[in-house]
Amino acid sequence: MTTRSSDLARNFELGTINEIPVIAADILFEGSAVGVVTGTGYARPLTSVDKFVGFAESNCDNAAGAAAAKKVRVRKSGLVQLSVSGAVITDIGQPVYATDDDTFIFLPTGAVFIGFVHRYVSSGIVIVAFDVDNFVDPYAGKIAATVSANTTLNATHSGKALFVDTDAKVITLPAVEGVGGIQVVNIGAFGTVLIEVAPNAADMIEGPGITGADNKSILNTKNTAQRGDYIHLEYGDANGWTITDMKGTWVRET
Repeated sequence: MTTRSSDLARNFELGTINEIPVIAADILFEGSAVGVVTGTGYARPLTSVDKFVGFAESNCDNAAGAAAAKKVRVRKSGLVQLSVSGAVITDIGQPVYATDDDTFIFLPTGAVFIGFVHRYVSSGIVIVAFDVDNFVDPYAGKIAATVSANTTLNATHSGKALFVDTDAKVITLPAVEGVGGIQVVNIGAFGTVLIEVAPNAADMIEGPGITGADNKSILNTKNTAQRGDYIHLEYGDANGWTITDMKGTWVRET
């Protein structure tokens, strides 16, 4: 191993700034969420299948250029004010996602993780903390699906995170083994969505602080329900289902 024997002026970059070559024939406008195309590494206005790499600091017009003819300068970490659909004052800490370069939501379904709510400003407006190098999507690795109606689960739901966005919907569990790894998440604003998870008549749902009983549902009670409350279910044994992880107030049906 050889150590340096003379000074070397290295090129250092500002800690929160990055520059990324842009795809051909496109424009990135100042303030846009920027994505990188997975297959090429070029930047473009964010889409739901890209990797989020930050927000454009200034306009980058490559409408008449070839790929990599220009680079977009992005801020990759910090705090930014965004319009997030449905945001309310109780959403501090909630993960935020984007479906394109200027549409921000709480649902991970068909969207890209951006960051977390840092501060509430007004209805639908929040300050979002973002850090592309260090922040991790809390639902990374899960297949996200939105549930807006009563739904009976089957083997195709194994490994999914089901985001319930509509009040008083029932998620019914099957009476078969071979189904598991199911996460049911309340994505409604505080105190707006009741979720009922119902077993088969011959099964029970057991879990932390919950006394199982056949044919009794587990409820995420509406008056205390918080966006992001969830239960994680696995098929246990002959008794039925086991809650392996939970957040929020979940109670057994009386």
